[in-house]
Amino acid sequence: MSKEISKIPSETMRALESWSWPGNVRELQNFIERAVILSRGLNPRAPLDEIRADVTEPTGDSTLEQVEREHVVRILREMGGVISKAALGIPRTTLNALMKKLGISRKDL
Repeated sequence: MSKEISKIPSETMRALESWSWPGNVRELQNFIERAVILSRGLNPRAPLDEIRADVTEPTGDSTLEQVEREHVVRILREMGGVISKAALGIPRTTLNALMKKLGISRKDL
């Protein structure tokens, strides 16, 4: 992404180490990519609220669609509702279609 990251802050590293990474390596990769995209300086701006221990993980009663909807809404909120920023590498039209499928509108943000 043509950005130089010199150091990961200790708070971020502790959060990365303590999270169970239920999505495996792809979840970690996506998280790091978002942190780099959000960075403006030499340190990554990681969205730590996503991986804090007190964040509730989906229960066994959650459907894939519910989990997906919650995730998309959270990312959109983090990006201030800007779809092109929230798309994170997928075409904006694809995210718009996903939002329509999941019933996500601007009022949800």
